[in-house]
Amino acid sequence: MDNITGKVVIITGASSGIGEATALLLAARGAKVVLGARGPERLAALAAHITAAGGQVAYARTDVARRDEVAALVELAAERFGRLDVFISNAGIGPNSLLDELRVEDWEAMIDVNLKGVLYGIAAALPVFRQQGGGHFIHILSTAGLVIKPTMAVYAGTKNAVRAITEGLRQEAGDQLRVTGISPGFVQTNFADSMTNPAVRAQTVERMGEIAIPPAAIARAIAFAIEQPAEVDVSEIVIRPTAQA
Repeated sequence: MDNITGKVVIITGASSGIGEATALLLAARGAKVVLGARGPERLAALAAHITAAGGQVAYARTDVARRDEVAALVELAAERFGRLDVFISNAGIGPNSLLDELRVEDWEAMIDVNLKGVLYGIAAALPVFRQQGGGHFIHILSTAGLVIKPTMAVYAGTKNAVRAITEGLRQEAGDQLRVTGISPGFVQTNFADSMTNPAVRAQTVERMGEIAIPPAAIARAIAFAIEQPAEVDVSEIVIRPTAQA
């Protein structure tokens, strides 16, 4: 089955982890990838790697908490490749802590990136998809929203808000758009770098080292959703380490 070659795919949070692995996999399978992230140096290096391997790529520094920058990423896809087929909202942060610590700025940052960033992607891409008569939204959720744990209340809240929005979008999408939510468990990424609580960060890094699966595992799940025939909508995928409870 090859329903990936030639598709134009935007990936946010593309400079590392799941986003980087997805960019590499999809580009290798013939997609034209448009990459956004806050780190321009890493983006440039990734784009150079993809180009050297024969892939097609465009990129722009993108902070998904800024609506204008997300809109500009969609405009870049249209300018470089003439259309947009898939929008993958992958950017996310998790400065987790106990609610008693009252880290309100961290809460607001998670809402801005994890929730509003996804909404900005919908706002930018949905009119394009409607005009084209087709398109695919893929939202990266989390198993943290399925099993709520201490220190993760706000993070889980943002992911479950996106889960609800994803389902609402799917129901409103009609028969020409596809909508997929993917919930990864522990994945070996730099996710802990966004954590401002040292104890929570250390605990997360330790747990990742014990059980985390590679980002490529999530990239393959994303590719599976994309490669299905147009009439097949993979609505939800949960993918976690075998060892994760």
